[in-house]
Amino acid sequence: MNQQKRKGIYLLPNLLTTAGLFSGFFAVVSSMNGRFEAAAVAIFVAMIFDGLDGRVARITNTQSDFGAEYDSMADMVSFGVAPALVAYNWGLTELGKLGWLAAFVYVAGAALRLARFNTQVGIADKRFFQGLASPAAAAVVSGMVWVGVEYDIEGTDLSFIVAAITGLSGLLMVSNFKYNSFKEVNWHGKVPFVALLLIMLIFIVVATEPALVLFIVFSLYALAGPINTFRTVDKVTLDDVVGDHEEDADFESKVTESPAAKDDEKDKNSSKETQVD
Repeated sequence: MNQQKRKGIYLLPNLLTTAGLFSGFFAVVSSMNGRFEAAAVAIFVAMIFDGLDGRVARITNTQSDFGAEYDSMADMVSFGVAPALVAYNWGLTELGKLGWLAAFVYVAGAALRLARFNTQVGIADKRFFQGLASPAAAAVVSGMVWVGVEYDIEGTDLSFIVAAITGLSGLLMVSNFKYNSFKEVNWHGKVPFVALLLIMLIFIVVATEPALVLFIVFSLYALAGPINTFRTVDKVTLDDVVGDHEEDADFESKVTESPAAKDDEKDKNSSKETQVD
């Protein structure tokens, strides 16, 4: 008698996903208690765990549908809800409705970005992201808060700037701007010795002013999408910025008929011919 296959979930990748989820939740609680620096750092920690769980799953051959769905929901908390609430508690409370609307635009953008990404798995160009990735958007928003705390800037003094950065980050996530994914980098290949020295230099620069350096780096990355799009497209249209796109799975489902739909159409045509005869 064959033994029934044991049901369960893979521990290691889902443990890393849980750690990222905990970091996002910790960021929310810390911002509610006024500990904005800890909240911002926690979101960056969540980014580290988010980068590890998928790679560990592939290396250990422990990918699963459950893990993919769990990772997406954890990302919604860590890179959708958490950055918006941290930004709101830090610098948007004085704006009233405008403040929480800016935060909601970010949350909605993150939700739509993750939903679109999940529907494009296997059909999108792996070299690029369509729209700003939610971890990068979270890094811009949380980096802004971290810089403000580091340099003793009150968020309420710059409420409109905080609202603009938060809302714009949300809109960039649902845009059609192309962002390099860096997935084509060969991490197994050899590099010159000087590359190791450059990497060490980068770590030193980040360690000297982590808040400012990380905020500048991710802000430049966020701006790179529109720049790349306007630089590579001869005539920019609305579809190049926002809206239905040829790589959008929902758009393709509208223009591509399923086999069942084609069969139904054939049945209707044959029945019409029978009635005419």
